[in-house]
Amino acid sequence: MRIADLDGKRVAIWGFGREGRAAITAIRSRLPQLSLTLFCGEAETAAASAFDPLLVVRAQEPDAIALSSFDVVVKSPGISAYKPALVAAQEAGVRVTSGTALWFAERPDARVVAITGTKGKSTTTALLAHLARSLGVRTALAGNIGMPLLELVDASAELWAIEFSSFQTGEAGPVELGVITSLYEEHLDWHGSRERYIADKLKLADASRQLLVNAGQPYLLERTALHPRRRLFGQVEGWHVAGGFVRRGAQPVFDISRLRAPGEHNALNACAALTALDIMGFDALAAAEALASFRPLPHRLQPLGERDGFAWINDSIATTPQATLAALGSLAGKQVTVIVGGHDRGLDWHDFVAAMKAHAPHAIVAQGANGPRIAKALRDAGVAVEEADTLAAAAQRARVITPAGGTILLSPGAPSFDQFHDYAERGRRFAELAGFDGHDITGIDGMGVH
Repeated sequence: MRIADLDGKRVAIWGFGREGRAAITAIRSRLPQLSLTLFCGEAETAAASAFDPLLVVRAQEPDAIALSSFDVVVKSPGISAYKPALVAAQEAGVRVTSGTALWFAERPDARVVAITGTKGKSTTTALLAHLARSLGVRTALAGNIGMPLLELVDASAELWAIEFSSFQTGEAGPVELGVITSLYEEHLDWHGSRERYIADKLKLADASRQLLVNAGQPYLLERTALHPRRRLFGQVEGWHVAGGFVRRGAQPVFDISRLRAPGEHNALNACAALTALDIMGFDALAAAEALASFRPLPHRLQPLGERDGFAWINDSIATTPQATLAALGSLAGKQVTVIVGGHDRGLDWHDFVAAMKAHAPHAIVAQGANGPRIAKALRDAGVAVEEADTLAAAAQRARVITPAGGTILLSPGAPSFDQFHDYAERGRRFAELAGFDGHDITGIDGMGVH
């Protein structure tokens, strides 16, 4: 469905975040007289009316009856596709679409690399754009990383590096190349079950003419084995990490100690981006040197600097236990106090506990809503752990128990919603607790077309 196909239809926008605003703007630019109804939160009504005075603003969570009075509903990604009201409306004949789906309909000829994964997707997407631009390729960086596609509906680019969350993968395509960096359980509240989360994530494979996946993930390899044009990164025949280098086959290409984004998992993200460049027909070998100038993304193993004799690292975006393990792995050999815990989404911490039992960092501080559950699991396994009610209390406790010259790492392994609006607000607050300006750490370089 293209935007022009909305003409004469009864259209509702559900959600007034950045995606919702982008949808309103794009539709208005092509269909200025089309009547649009917005479903949003009560606190957003004044801002919505000011944003577009022609909007019919309804401050409510719509039920199936409300939705069924429309021909088309354009929903934001955070609105679960499995909400009963939405499912019932679709069964009644309502067409449900999204900004992502509308963009693909408008831009069928765009050369798209669509990147998803439980972890690594944002860094890989940004790396791809950074490396392509180092070759002089006009590249768009957009999607779940922070810029809705409809904000760029009229832009032109030689290459589109687009990040997709699991909420969006079913709305993509077709795409020239799909990339899946990793696959663990996450966002079970949106998807409803682990099986549905995995199935939704793998919808990107169905939409991709070519597919690139992580050779180090057996389950991912098994689930994508039947794709007719599957390629792998992280295997010795191609781009992989070994002996402290990013390598292309046997050839050492880039010393990973030069990466500003620490950790072998970030070097593996670089391998994914370099392989994607190769597949798309660009000179990845020539681009590899630009890895040295790539700035780590905010809240993703982001070194904040030193304060009061400690190194502070913000990994607030780590919302699964596996992500926390990856963060700790990147800091092996350092005296690390890790702060874990947050909103309890019911994820399994068994692997984390087992890893801590085998090789724990200097100290662990569990905080937030699921802090007590994590702490109990660790203590039951014989692992020492400290507890704190809040992030502020955890940071203060970390100052006391971390030796001079040590590292204080925020890598929660859980969402932020028990104390904060999102992971970014949590990361900014952590920076402030450490003595840094929280507003200095928020920007992602190169968003849009460059």
